[in-house]
Amino acid sequence: MRGLERESHFTLNENAMFFECAYSCDNALFLQLDDRSFFITDSRYTQEAKESLQPKKGVLVEVIESSDLVQSAIDLITKSSVKKLFFDPNQVNLQTYKRLDSAVGNKVVLEGVPSYHRQKRIIKNEHEIQLLKKSQALNVEAFENFAEYVKKIFDEKESLSERYLQHKVKDFLTKEGVYDLSFEPILALNANASKPHALPSAKDFLKADHSILLDMGIKYERYCSDRTRTAFFDPKDFVFKREQSFKDKERQKIYDIVKEAQEKAISGIRAGMTGKEADSLARGVISDYGYGQYFTHSTGHGIGLDIHELPYISSRSETILEEGMVFSVEPGIYIPGFFGVRIEDLVVIKNSRAELL
Repeated sequence: MRGLERESHFTLNENAMFFECAYSCDNALFLQLDDRSFFITDSRYTQEAKESLQPKKGVLVEVIESSDLVQSAIDLITKSSVKKLFFDPNQVNLQTYKRLDSAVGNKVVLEGVPSYHRQKRIIKNEHEIQLLKKSQALNVEAFENFAEYVKKIFDEKESLSERYLQHKVKDFLTKEGVYDLSFEPILALNANASKPHALPSAKDFLKADHSILLDMGIKYERYCSDRTRTAFFDPKDFVFKREQSFKDKERQKIYDIVKEAQEKAISGIRAGMTGKEADSLARGVISDYGYGQYFTHSTGHGIGLDIHELPYISSRSETILEEGMVFSVEPGIYIPGFFGVRIEDLVVIKNSRAELL
């Protein structure tokens, strides 16, 4: 990896600036010029910024109050001796780029690097790993509590639609507002689960012997969790566990293949592999059983302040897996109109192997 910590750069992305100084707001620009850092924001946030900003590696962050963030950045850049300024072109709109380039382009090279700030976050430190573990533990707890709730009310209510269940699970995830969602939960019954990111229907209702795919996560101190389980619904014994027993033999076969693919990937991933090689561990199992065409997405993605970060565990990823990288392992099989299965857990590369969070 390049020595990104010492490079001059700027961002308007909240998670990117939070990573740099432990604070963000919805109208700010973070600017690092050599060994000086600036948090530029308007009068609504300056006091909170001064109270919340934390120095990174001993470098203090100066708060600049401004009604024109870009102009204040231009003034600081012009006075500096910086020759190159990095940014993520996916996080800066064209108007802002043109304005900066017009004002400082004759003395400073504005170098756009896709996922620049996510590259800086690709390896998690121990504190970040512990936050991710806590986030995932709260997520697992929500799965368990939601399953108990569904068992309890199944006989009491006349109908439980996908939409109702998808809405209700948010209360268990957020603990009624204590935590934010990592993303909108995906809850799909039976054939609707053949759509990897299915939208919940108000017309499909939970019945005994149905399958339920549930993919969800929360944020704990801004760090995301992500977990998916596919389960057989038995009103008397409904649990989002790894071992599932479906009455339909074909569904059981598909479920067992996905479980085997995930287990082989997690046990086989090593530091030094590429994302492509890690992806092939899961994809190879599914392909060998003849279901390769129904595994329609990558095996995994990094996670942290954003729900999708680097590294990507995909058939095209050349990223070398290193100690401290955290990512999902989530193979799936989706047969349109019939059935869908996905099993997802988070892992961290530790002692050269993939370890479950």
